[in-house]
Amino acid sequence: KQILVLGLDGAGKTSILHSLATNHVKRSMASTEGFNAICINTEESQMEFLEIGGSESLRSYWKMYLPKVLLLVYVVDSADHARLPMAKQLLHQLIQNNSTLPVVVLANKQDLEGAYCITDIHDALALSDIGDERKMFLIGTHVAEDGSEISSGMKDAKELIGQLVLET
Repeated sequence: KQILVLGLDGAGKTSILHSLATNHVKRSMASTEGFNAICINTEESQMEFLEIGGSESLRSYWKMYLPKVLLLVYVVDSADHARLPMAKQLLHQLIQNNSTLPVVVLANKQDLEGAYCITDIHDALALSDIGDERKMFLIGTHVAEDGSEISSGMKDAKELIGQLVLET
């Protein structure tokens, strides 16, 4: 039951994964150079998350793994307005050939000043153009201080991902 975690470099994919795995915040400052796999066990299931780094040199691997997964978790930096068009383009390219793959978009870094709200992220990523056939979710998240408990948005995301895995 593999879940693919993608997004541009610096969006917060690794920090989100650590937080989901431990229920405590652990910020990661280093970009993922390659791949990062984490298993998360819940009462209902075991979920294997595969994160692929978001730098340009690694994006060619994204499509190779897409056909093998149950779910795509796509992380965007809500405060990085300049790179949202690129994030949108990559997301649309990724899912255009797979109309049934469920997608969970995490609008990360909601706690930063100037971060776009959920509605703005929805519009910036043109999520309404993606079609009605697919299960599509958008959740605002942030990874606050190290060691603190995860935010309610992160808890919601974890619960939703677990539910989607059980349904597929």
